[in-house]
Amino acid sequence: MKKVLFVLIIVVAGLVFWWQFSKEGNMPVTNFEECVKAGNPVMESYPRQCRHGNQIFTEYIGNELEKTDIVRIDSPRPNQVIQSPLTITGEARGYWFFEASFPVVLTDWDGKIIAQGIATAKSGWMTSEFVPFEAMITFAVDKNAYSNKGTLILRKDNPSGLPEYDDALEVPVVFAGSTGLPQACTQEAKICPDGSAVSRTGPNCEFAECPKTEEVPVE
Repeated sequence: MKKVLFVLIIVVAGLVFWWQFSKEGNMPVTNFEECVKAGNPVMESYPRQCRHGNQIFTEYIGNELEKTDIVRIDSPRPNQVIQSPLTITGEARGYWFFEASFPVVLTDWDGKIIAQGIATAKSGWMTSEFVPFEAMITFAVDKNAYSNKGTLILRKDNPSGLPEYDDALEVPVVFAGSTGLPQACTQEAKICPDGSAVSRTGPNCEFAECPKTEEVPVE
């Protein structure tokens, strides 16, 4: 009876703790997205900035500002929600291409490649001026993935293979139809044979394993 009462106390304490910190006002703010969700003011600069108390969080837009004089993307824009098939348009200087094309890669949150394609020049590429390009890729995303964010990478074509000539534009994107949120497990407890308790955990909210006990042979 005492063990059951002890478990109930732990469960109640966990629920109180969760309730306190799930309220919007008490949620910790560590990045731009959390700052916006907390209802803080957003400055319409580029990239956007959000103020939380005396802290300022800047929206991540990849390395677009660093590459703007070499390659530019019109669609999708940084942090835009995308779905398959995806049409990619923009412009790049002629030396970004080789044989009028360059590779395009789409990765998920973990950096795993989920799609690849080729962007082709829409006009003559033998120039140092900007040349419009277009690409189309198809992809599939795990709807139960930990995060609904990914990265679209436009790679400079480098036929030499030498790393010093590598370059890329990285654009953060958001996948449509993916929650991008870890599943919240219910605050239940399971009593183990030794009297201890374990809670639900992991992506499938299964009970954690009970401590292993050595079986004593019966003589």
